[in-house]
Amino acid sequence: MQGKVYKSTGSWYVLKTAEGETWNARLKGVFKLDGITSTNPIAVGDDVDFEPESEEDSTAIITAIHDRKNYINRQSPSHRNQHHIVASNLDQSLMVVTLKDPRTSQGFIDRFLVTSEAYHVPAVLLFNKSDLFRAKEEDRFEDWKAMYSSIGYRVIRMSVHTGEGLNEVKTLLQGKISLLSGHSGVGKSSFLNALYPDWQLKTQNVSGWSGKGIHTTTFAEMFDLPTGGRIIDTPGMREFGLVDITKEELSGYFPEMRVLAGQCQFNDCLHLEEPGCSVKLGVQEGSIAPHRYTSYCAILGSLGGENY
Repeated sequence: MQGKVYKSTGSWYVLKTAEGETWNARLKGVFKLDGITSTNPIAVGDDVDFEPESEEDSTAIITAIHDRKNYINRQSPSHRNQHHIVASNLDQSLMVVTLKDPRTSQGFIDRFLVTSEAYHVPAVLLFNKSDLFRAKEEDRFEDWKAMYSSIGYRVIRMSVHTGEGLNEVKTLLQGKISLLSGHSGVGKSSFLNALYPDWQLKTQNVSGWSGKGIHTTTFAEMFDLPTGGRIIDTPGMREFGLVDITKEELSGYFPEMRVLAGQCQFNDCLHLEEPGCSVKLGVQEGSIAPHRYTSYCAILGSLGGENY
């Protein structure tokens, strides 16, 4: 039998077949040792083969995993030398960004975008809590919107409280498998509850945060959308560590640098102090935003060393 992984708790998985049957499954013992390099051998979004273990309580044994068309991974929070697959077989990745309560850093955004680029997953930035914007946040949003839009990323301003942008996002989700990510407290569960009230996902209020909820999701979980498509809700992340990306590859995952890097004087140019660097010239001439270049340098410095 075949099914898709809808939830992973580390040792047990919730599978759903094409006919809509739900199974609770675990891995076949030898499968765990068969070429798996991530901390989680199976991720939400994976297509798997399984054998029923008990028809009465719908338990099963996963016997094989199908090839993934793509995935999003990150450095494992508990095992720094290993990676953790966040989700697989995606049509797009959505990052929920907030400019206050809490503030999402540009470094966090850019690391997520680099990973999306590396694994060929189109990325969208959702700037939530627009109802809390004051002059400082308005200015930052307009700056970041101009910067990321010019690179080719879709930027949507939204508010769960006022409903701004929700219809645009709802349309974006139709018929696609989407990953939803972001810091704890940016309002991912509240956002999903606003779109689909029947789900009633858990949120937790935090004093001083204008009644917005902390995301209480513990494990990644996929939901079928009533309008077609699926969305994968993920636990909030404190940081997004990159894995399996070399310093030489990094600029290729910055779209605005990728178009210029081939014009550098040296093929192995890291765009730091090398002469004849087209990327640095792009920064000087304005085709590359200085903040993006600064972010690139910070990420570059973290590869193979300490995180920034």
